[in-house]
This record gives sequence, structure tokens and C-alpha cells, in this order.
Amino acid sequence: MKKKIILILVTIFSIQILNAQQMEEMDQVVAEPYVPTTPRLTYESSITIADLKKHLTVIASDEFAGRELGSEGIDKAADYIANHFKSIGLKAVGDEGYFQNTSFTRLKWDESSFKVNDVSYKIARDYLCLPDQNADFSINTNEVLFLGYGIDSPIYSDYGSKSVKDQVIMIYGANPTNDLGVSILGEEAVDIDTRLQTAYAKGAKCVLIIDDELKSRIGSNLRFLLNGKMYMGDPTEKNKGRANSIFISGEVAKELMGKKYRKVIKARNKILKKRKSKSVKLNPAVSVNMKRSVKSTEGVNCVGLLEGSDPVKKNEIVIVTAHFDHLGQKGDGIYNGADDNGSGTTAVLELAEAFSYAKKAGNGPERSILFMTLTGEEKGLLGSRYYVENPIFPLENSIVNINIDMIGRIDKKYKDQANYIYVIGSDRMSTDLHDINEEMNQTYTNLTLDYTYNDENDPNRYYYRSDHYNFAVSGIPAIFFFNGTHADYHRTSDTVEKIAFDKMANVVKLIYHTTWELANRPERITVNVPQKP
Repeated sequence: MKKKIILILVTIFSIQILNAQQMEEMDQVVAEPYVPTTPRLTYESSITIADLKKHLTVIASDEFAGRELGSEGIDKAADYIANHFKSIGLKAVGDEGYFQNTSFTRLKWDESSFKVNDVSYKIARDYLCLPDQNADFSINTNEVLFLGYGIDSPIYSDYGSKSVKDQVIMIYGANPTNDLGVSILGEEAVDIDTRLQTAYAKGAKCVLIIDDELKSRIGSNLRFLLNGKMYMGDPTEKNKGRANSIFISGEVAKELMGKKYRKVIKARNKILKKRKSKSVKLNPAVSVNMKRSVKSTEGVNCVGLLEGSDPVKKNEIVIVTAHFDHLGQKGDGIYNGADDNGSGTTAVLELAEAFSYAKKAGNGPERSILFMTLTGEEKGLLGSRYYVENPIFPLENSIVNINIDMIGRIDKKYKDQANYIYVIGSDRMSTDLHDINEEMNQTYTNLTLDYTYNDENDPNRYYYRSDHYNFAVSGIPAIFFFNGTHADYHRTSDTVEKIAFDKMANVVKLIYHTTWELANRPERITVNVPQKP
């Protein structure tokens, strides 16, 4: 009898252990992400490492010579993209087939010289003179008028009854503050543009601006000073109504002051202490010669439309973008730009192909998707700006911009964890957009989504530095996918063999699912985040 009882107890205990093990196994199964079997997964499988590598090897090849705006290399890249769009059956919606024609103006100094008392100074080191803020001008004079801060306001004026017609004046660029750091103008700061407009109205020939922040000002403009800068329209219009100006270092200012240095300092102190204007006549020998080169440059945005299947929703457009230009070639050095932004361009090609497969199989998206590779991003987000100012489809019908700029590399933060991506802008205008991307990641890809660079206080300001920004300021919610920078950023060493294609493929798949959801959900996403005026 005892043996039977023991046997029964052992059996019950064994069953309890088995049930516990089964429950644990069931918990583990339930804990795994549920991925529904839908047609979307069939077409996701067309996004392969082999295809990504195939496209990127061509786009970032030496043959395309760095794809600089206005170069033969970028024309070759545009042809490659257009041929791909055609081969997969996208609709040609550009001015000429798959090309939206763009036109820009390159502006740079052809000549730049600045001498004081036979001492020659160097642009972008000792002084800064911007070609888009000045006309061509020459100066040969032995007279410079120190005019305090160059301010003319109801509270305080450096001009008074003084005439500055045809004169060169020198001013401090900062706003005047007392010993406690409080502006003598109260809350009314006067910016440089306003002061230059005043000087122009009063007939000044040129304003020399003593700038405490000259180094940082030069740093932010150095690339454009060396290589010229591209603009939309006529950049020479920008200078109308403003006096010519040169930002100068303290060293140049001292040379201009000469023996009257202490007199100038005394005059400035009087201005700050008594809020009374005080000018000083200086007599240095000043020679300036600035002459611009203005050159028109043509380019294209590559555009292909996958038309939606729903008779009504197809008029709502999901815009998928990546810039395909880069820095070109300098001497023998080719800036191939494999990550920046061959990776994003390649992603657009693969995404377009996946959705075209879906459409051909009768499972195309309900809304239309405009696949677009943009030109001139490296010159100041020009291609995207051109599009929003010359849209192929009404901007009010464009429900979202998905922008891809650098997704092929791994930054220092994630050197031991490749499957991540920085997401920028997703919640700046629409919480719907943010939530959808999060949901798609949890359901399908399980990447680490990092929002570090989405912080409004991020010093890198990446939100303002890629093409999605022009769509956002035009009222279109935008999401930007980015892998962070690395040692090869904007260097000739940004080449294909350094691309992490497995990680890149996972990011493209996330973008695919987010795009699919946006193109097929019952209602378009809403702009529901209050915008700053």
C-alpha cells in the first residue's frame, strides 16, 4: 500500500514538473515577437545583401568620381538610377523622364586681397568676406572712421549728425554691454544685417567688423570659401540694400588703429559707460580687391512614382528620399561617398524594387510612393529645397517624407552592437509617425532605435542638416534614418569595403515596413505636434 502511495505521489510530482516545464516553454514561445504571415514579408525578402552590394559598388565607384553636383560623375549616377527606376516599372514623372531638372548658381571669389600698411592678410585666416553678402568692390584709401558699434536706434546712435558717405567705417560686431554684461540698449539688440543696412542707407563704402567670433565664423564657412557655394536663384540679389562688409581679426584691427589704438579703446569705454557716441579718425593705408565668379550649374533630382492601388488614396504621396551627390574629386583623391550617401541611395533603389514586386503581384500599396534621389545636399540641401519649391505633386497631398542619409556604417557608440539606427525627427510633427516606426521595429526588425540626435539641444543639429528638413519646414512630417559619423566621414576613405552590409540590410527592412504601413494604413498620419512659430 505504501509503495502505491509513493508511486502516485511521484507520478503527480513528475506531472507538476512536466507542466511547469511546458508552461515555461509556452511562455518563451509567447515572448517571441509575433510576425504575421502577409504578402509584405514576401517582398521584404527581395531586400538582399547581394543587391545592396551590387548597387553600392557601382554608385560609389571611381567611375562616378565622387558624384559632385555639376560633374560628369553625378550625371553617370543619375543615369544609373533612372535606368533602375525604368527597369522595375516606376512611372516617369520628371521634366524629362525620370529627371526633375534643377538649376543652381555657384558663387566664389575669383580674386581676394586685403592689405593694411603694406601688410597682406589672408582670407579665411585673418578676415572673412562672403561672396553672397558682398558685391565686387575695390578700396584704396588712407582714411578709416572708427564708429563704435555702427548702431542707429532711438535709444542710442553712433552716427548722430556724422556723414559717412563713401567712407570706410570700422565697428565692433558685438552688441555694446557694460561691465555687468548688460546691453546698453536694454533688450533691443541690433544684429549685423541691420547695421549693414543702416550703413548702406547712409552711403558707407565698406564696413570693417571687429569680430570676437571670427574663427568659428570662418570654420562654418570654410568649405564654401574654398570650393564656392551653390545657391538657388540669383545669390547676388541677397546683397542689395546692405553695405559691403569684411569681418576682421583683432590683429588686423590693431594694424588699422596704429598709434591711435589707445584712443579707440578710450572711445569704446566712453560709449559703454556714458552711452554717448564717440568716433575716431584713423589713417592707415588700406587696399582691398574682391571680385566674384558667378557660374550657373545644372543638375537633376531622380524621380520615379509607384502609383497607389486605391482610387482615392493614390493621390496621397509617401516620399522616400536620399541624396546621391557627394564631394567629387580633388586632385587624385576621389571622395567615393560609399556611406555618405551611396548607402541611402542604394536603399532607395532596393525599396523601390521591393514595392514594384508587390505591385506586379497585385499587392501594391494603396497610396502612391515617390522614390526620389536628390542632388546638391552637400551644397546646402539644394535638391530638396528645389523640390519643395517646385513640387511634382501638391505638397498638401504629400503625407510624409522618409529620408535616408548614411546607414551603412557603425559608429563608436555601437562598435559592439551593429544592429542599431539613429532616428531623427519622427516625433517633431507627428506622434503617429513615431509610433508607427516603433511598432514596425518591434514587430519585424528589433533594431536598437537611438533618439540621441533627435534632442532639440543636440549640438550636432543633425535634424537641420539633411534633406528631410526642407520637407518638415514645408509642413510635411519627416523621419530621418542615420548611422552617425565615423573616421571616414567626408574623406576619401569612405569606400565600399567598409560598409556593414548585414546591418545595412536590417535598416532597409525597417524602412520598408514603416513605408508599407504609412502607404496602407486606413487614415493618413496627422500633424499633431504644435510647431514653434
